[in-house]
Amino acid sequence: MHNHANLQLRDPAAPPANSVLEQTLGNSCAAYETFQETLPGLEIEQAWQWYTPYKAWFAKGQHWWTTPRGARKEKNLYWLYVYDGFFSVAVWFKEKNRAEILNADVSEKTKQLIRNAETMGKLPTFPVVFDVTAIEQLADVFALIDCKKRLER
Repeated sequence: MHNHANLQLRDPAAPPANSVLEQTLGNSCAAYETFQETLPGLEIEQAWQWYTPYKAWFAKGQHWWTTPRGARKEKNLYWLYVYDGFFSVAVWFKEKNRAEILNADVSEKTKQLIRNAETMGKLPTFPVVFDVTAIEQLADVFALIDCKKRLER
C-alpha cells in the first residue's frame, strides 16, 4: 500500500482543502476528521507542507513545550500522507526505543508492525506506518504518537 507513486494531493499550488480531502479519502474521511479533532487535546499541531522528493503534500504533526529554563522546544511526532481512499500516518522511532514501544498498550497487529519495521538508511531509525481507513484504528495510532511524545524529551 505504500507505493508513493499512488500518493494524492499532487498540486504544489493548492494546499489540501477540506473538500479535496473529503473527495480523496471517501469512506475514510470520518477517520481523518476524528484524527484532526483529537490533535488539539493532545497538544499536537499539524501543518501541511509540500514535500519535493515525492511531489505531494504531507502533513507534519508536532508537539511544542517549554523547558524549565523557558526555552521553547519542538518535536516531530508523525508524517501524514494521503492516498485514494485512505491516509497513512508514519511515526518514526530510534532503534534503541523499539523494546519500549513494544510495551505500549497497542494491539497485537500493531506490535507486529513494530517488530517488522526495518531501519531506514544509515540512521538507526524506523517508521511504524498505519494505513488508516476506520476510526477504530486510531487508538493504536494515538498510543504510539503518545509514546513518541514522551521519549527523549
